[in-house]
Order: sequence, then C-alpha cells, then structure tokens
Amino acid sequence: MLFRTKGSPVTAELSAQPGETQPEPAPAPASLTPAQAFDALYAFCAPALVRQAYLLTGRRELARESVERAFHLAWQRWPEVAVDRDPAGWVRAVTYEYALSPWHRFRPRYRHPEPPAADPSDRALMAVLLNLPPSQRRSLLLYDGLGLDLPETAAETEASTPTTANRLLNARAAIAARLPDLSDPAALHDRLVSLASHERLRAPQPPAVRSGSERRARFWTRAAIAFTVALIGTTALTVRTAPTHYEPPVAPGAEIQGVPARVGQGALSDAEVALRRKLRSSWGNGPEKVVPLAR
Repeated sequence: MLFRTKGSPVTAELSAQPGETQPEPAPAPASLTPAQAFDALYAFCAPALVRQAYLLTGRRELARESVERAFHLAWQRWPEVAVDRDPAGWVRAVTYEYALSPWHRFRPRYRHPEPPAADPSDRALMAVLLNLPPSQRRSLLLYDGLGLDLPETAAETEASTPTTANRLLNARAAIAARLPDLSDPAALHDRLVSLASHERLRAPQPPAVRSGSERRARFWTRAAIAFTVALIGTTALTVRTAPTHYEPPVAPGAEIQGVPARVGQGALSDAEVALRRKLRSSWGNGPEKVVPLAR
C-alpha cells in the first residue's frame, strides 16, 4: 500500500510499488553515522514521496526533482533533521512546498504538459486533481491519501483547523461533481493509491543525493564568497575615488539682457561696391598704403 491508512503508524505511509520490496526501518545502532542514518531515511521515504509529488504536480520529472531537492536540504541541515520529532514529515513538507511552487510555470521545461496516464480513469482523476487549487490538493492528499487527521493536516499546511476542513470539503465536492463514484472517502483513498502506483517513478540512489547536496552547498558557498569579495572591492574603489572635500556646484547660467541680437551681413551698397573696386585696383607691390585723395 502506498499511503498509510487512518489510525496506522506514520511509517506505514511509505511503501513500494507492486513488485518492489519495501525496506523495513532497521533499529538505529549507537554507531550509526550521519550518512548511514540519512541513507536509511531516504530509502524509506523517497519512493513514496516521489509518487505523492506526482499526484500534486502531474509531472514525473518535477516529482523526482522535488524529492531530490528536499533531501538535498535535509542533508545540509542534517543535525536539525536528525533530531526532529518526525524526520519523514519534515522532508515531506519540503517536498510539497517545492513541488507546488508557482515559479515552475515559468521554466521552459515545464511549460508543456507531459504525456497523460494510459488508463482513462487515471487521466480523469488526475485532471480533476490538477484543477483543484494547490492548497486544496495538498490538504486532500494529506488527509484522504496519507490518512493524517485534521489537526495534523492543518499543522503541516500551516492553516487553521476550520480552514483545512473547508478546503477538504471543497476538494471532495469538486471531485464528486466530476467523478460521482469517488464521493466516498474510502473509495477516493483507494483510487489515489491506485493512481500513484500505476506510474513507474524512480528516485536516485542516496549516495548520489548526498553528493549532489554537497556540490550545491559548495557552489553557493563559493558564489557567496565571490559576491562578498566583489562587494568589498567595489566599496574600496568607491572610497578611494570619492571626493574628500566639498565642491560647491556651479551656479546655473543667467540670461543677459540688453545685448543686440546677432545679425548676418547683408548685401553691399553701391558706394561700398565702388570703394571695394577702387581699393582692389590701388593695391601695390610694396609697403605703400592707400592714401585718401584730397578733394
């Protein structure tokens, strides 16, 4: 069974697909290393989380990516996750948050729908699920799929109990309007389990997830260091090139009044033309100057 039923332990919600062997949680020895503890949690939780993320998104690749990113963050914060009261719930909450992020719609790889399920009934149920608001879809999966009770569902979705109950009622009503045979919560639970189990979804191996988390951590650490160095360099350059004393601004120019406007030279008069002709004809080769003739 993929999801746990109501009233069963939390660990029962995680199981294998048909034909797979479900790993049993081994008792934690005193000498268990952090890597071994992480690998045990991943092997126990990842297969079911991938199928749950698929029910939330309808995308196989995004479901695998959501689980991988959640475990990346879990490994980076392993001292916190290891002592958490419910490590599986911690990883599940991060997986759901990443899977339902509205920013995925702007990614080129997720702009086009994936091939639908082969079974017509599965396609119909998936279409109804994806038409629900994300908050209703998440609450429905936690309550009717995983079997959490109402306070647990409200706590994980960070909503009040009345709000969560209203979301569940609206989601059930929307499903019953489109698929009347799923108006019974027990029948809805079975169909959710069947829908997720029909998809062959695989998760990467735990060592690959740990190494990927460490690579991401190194990348962002180096990026933060490079940004800090660039910021320090820019600040030092600004301090060095900034003026050290106050320079008053130049006063704006003022319009000068009373100056005649500049005009272009007009045509010469007859007297000026005659004078120019006379001067040109009187030029000499020496230093002599033209002397006006006395009248």
